[in-house]
Formats: sequence, structure tokens, C-alpha cells
Amino acid sequence: MRWFHYASYSFGGAFLANAVPHYVNGVMGHPFQSPFAHPPGEGLSSALVNVLWGFGNVVIGYVLVAKVGTFDLRRWRHFIVAGAGALVMSVMLARAFGRFYGGGDGSEGRRTLLAVWMKRTSYASSGAR
Repeated sequence: MRWFHYASYSFGGAFLANAVPHYVNGVMGHPFQSPFAHPPGEGLSSALVNVLWGFGNVVIGYVLVAKVGTFDLRRWRHFIVAGAGALVMSVMLARAFGRFYGGGDGSEGRRTLLAVWMKRTSYASSGAR
């Protein structure tokens, strides 16, 4: 396997991993961050934009994995390289989107859950219905 096959499989895995959150949120009808929002990566794009962006990532990932070299899922080296690219991209996405959804280092999520719990319990105990 030549060096550019490694690079292609790694980037292909990254594109395939990046497709998942965009495509899933788009199909569910939820707005989600994309490079086309304002500001890029922070603003929300429509569900349609995310479906198209996710599908575009699938196509690019497929081309990089299946059309460069002779990718064989049964060869551990090919699988490891593509999987490493997917894992690195997944970790980067988790850190990037975690600051928007309370999943940064874990403390933001706990604070958010605590605030929601306190709001619900104080609302319920005040007798307001």
C-alpha cells in the first residue's frame, strides 16, 4: 500500500464520520451547525442544508475509501487506517459541538442538568401548574 492510500483512507474515514451528525440531524428536521451557516461552524443551518452536506460527505468519503487503491474491509491495515481517521474526526466533532450542547469536558452538561433539575423542582414546589 502506497503512502497516499493511507492518507486517502484516513480522510475518507473522517468524511464518513462527519456525515453522520449532519445527515441525522437533517433527516430529523433539526437545524445544526455547518460550514454554510453564519458564522461558519457556529450558526445553525437548515435541515435541508445538513442533509445535502451529510450526503456530500458520504460521497467524498466513498470516493476516498473505495476508489483510491484497493480498499478491503477484511484487511486489518485498511480498516485501522480508515477507522483512525473516523475516530480522530469524531473526537474533534465531539469537542467542537460539545460547547454548544453541554458536552465539552463533562462539567457543562452536569451544570446544565443541575439547572434544569433545579428549575423543575422549584417550579413544581411553587404550586404553579
